[in-house]
Amino acid sequence: MKYKSQQVAYWFFALSMLLIILQITYGFIMAFAHYGMDGLHAWVPFNAARATHNNLLVVWLLSGFMGAAYYIIPEEAQRELVSVKLAYIQLITLAIVGVVAIIGFHFNWWEGRKFLEIPRPLDYLVVVNVLTFLGIILATLYKGKQQTTTAMVLTMGLVFAALLYLPGMIWFDNQAMDAFFRWWVVHLWVEGVWELIMGGILAFLLIKLTGVDREVIEKWLYVIVGLTFLSGILGTGHHYYYIGTPEYWLLIGGIFSAMEPLAFLGMALFAIHMYRKGGKSHPNKIALSWTLGTAIVAFAGAGLLGLAHTLPQVNMYTHGTLVTAMHGHLAFWGAYGMLIFAIISYTMPLMTGRKLFELPSNIYAFWLSLIGMLGMTTAFAAAGVAQVYLERKVGLDFMVAQKEIEIHFLILILCASLFTTGILIFVYNFIKYGRPNEEAMQPEEEFEAVQPAA
Repeated sequence: MKYKSQQVAYWFFALSMLLIILQITYGFIMAFAHYGMDGLHAWVPFNAARATHNNLLVVWLLSGFMGAAYYIIPEEAQRELVSVKLAYIQLITLAIVGVVAIIGFHFNWWEGRKFLEIPRPLDYLVVVNVLTFLGIILATLYKGKQQTTTAMVLTMGLVFAALLYLPGMIWFDNQAMDAFFRWWVVHLWVEGVWELIMGGILAFLLIKLTGVDREVIEKWLYVIVGLTFLSGILGTGHHYYYIGTPEYWLLIGGIFSAMEPLAFLGMALFAIHMYRKGGKSHPNKIALSWTLGTAIVAFAGAGLLGLAHTLPQVNMYTHGTLVTAMHGHLAFWGAYGMLIFAIISYTMPLMTGRKLFELPSNIYAFWLSLIGMLGMTTAFAAAGVAQVYLERKVGLDFMVAQKEIEIHFLILILCASLFTTGILIFVYNFIKYGRPNEEAMQPEEEFEAVQPAA
């Protein structure tokens, strides 16, 4: 760790670890409800559990992105953060917004708009929080000694993510108009600007872990940015047909959605090629595993599974079914969840000075969470295909069809338990590393990629 202010990242990562455990808890509540064991309904109705589960996902990922930025930007700009105190205030306010929103969901205090449920007063607090965060990042870059492509792409993704939150705050009396701009937030975040954030963090990790020249890696970033904007923006159209827009959006959205895997394929090939080209061995193998896993699983979940059900001929049947949950779970875990775990795995030894990356339990955490998520994806796929057949072809009512596919959620609960075991091991090791300390202020070259022994 080169700069003391990079320690701020630790507390954002700690918040992420807390929130993902809460998110998993609500995921189990929903899974048991799907299985027919809805004993908590009087205290946690399914709609409250679903809203909490989805919004916790967004908040723990954002907290992880912010932590990654607070670690990466000082190193890329070659200076301390302009205000550590303000960064801690921003962290506290982010946590407060999340806690208030979660409590509000349980008392029916929300807007009721899917994925954007948090009440309007909290929307304004989110805007203030994100503007504070961006102010710190942009001021640090402006006063820094250098501006790298990696830092610029990461910052551009964060800025655009903030801007694209604003359309979701515009009030429309017309439901079609409201849903149209709501998808600007929901889709263009996860399949647009968040991919820029992913590209920036992925590039930083590959530079550190593979030893490949920065110039080579950053050239790939331009390709990824181009593919993201080409496919992501118009690919949003595959949602539009179902909210009352003209039929041509189904065709436009389907065509450009089919191109979206190219960006993730580029990232996967990019990561693997850089790893093979590096020719150096970094001691933090677990961080490298999470990094390469991010690119590969993102291509499978966001790319291939997304393509599998967004083509118009297929999406007419699968839209709004558990097939979407199949795609969403593996996509979010691969593209963004594993990325947060990768940056945490890389930075923790540097912030604490404790080189615990060789622990066997770290390997168990990686494989148990990955295998568990693949199992959950398979269970969602089986349930989703059965649901599509029973509802769309046989014509069963929604709740009747849900009763028929309950058995698939038993498999899902078992796989989710495997996934959770991996996450809990990771969180335990995160705690075991301890808090950042002054002794960790040493030249980072001690941890950098080194030539393998003969």
